[in-house]
Amino acid sequence: EKSAEHSWHLAMMALVLHEHAAEPVDLLRTVKMLLVHDIVELDAGDTFAYDFDGAETKAAREEAAAARIFGLLPPEQMAELRGLWEEFEARQTAEARFANALDRLMPMFHNLADGGTTWRVAGVRPRFVADRAAAIGDGSESLAQLAQAILHRAEAEGLFGDV
Repeated sequence: EKSAEHSWHLAMMALVLHEHAAEPVDLLRTVKMLLVHDIVELDAGDTFAYDFDGAETKAAREEAAAARIFGLLPPEQMAELRGLWEEFEARQTAEARFANALDRLMPMFHNLADGGTTWRVAGVRPRFVADRAAAIGDGSESLAQLAQAILHRAEAEGLFGDV
């Protein structure tokens, strides 16, 4: 999945699932956030969610990329788009918590649909997925329940391989 495809999928998920947000959300703001949330990965590279070594340098790499990419824009656009990116990262607003919930849920759908290929190839353990999925409840309790059901089904179907 490419970054643009990922962001588009998430924006569509927000349109379809926004009534499941834990709190009322500004849908347009949420969609904007989802469309811009991974743009820094164009420069910083995409750190795999379960790459614990890469996670150590992720914040610094993404901050440098944000400065460069958002710095290309006129000041007003820079402030708006960088603000959305920072809001997503901070997870302090209802929109950011819901957007992050979707961002954590979508890869679970992909792995369930493709037989757990990414999880198996990378040696991802069920507890890693459970730990990452725990934050889904901050944005949506019903989506957190769905994530738990996906995890249980994935374990039952052996989508994590011999771990």
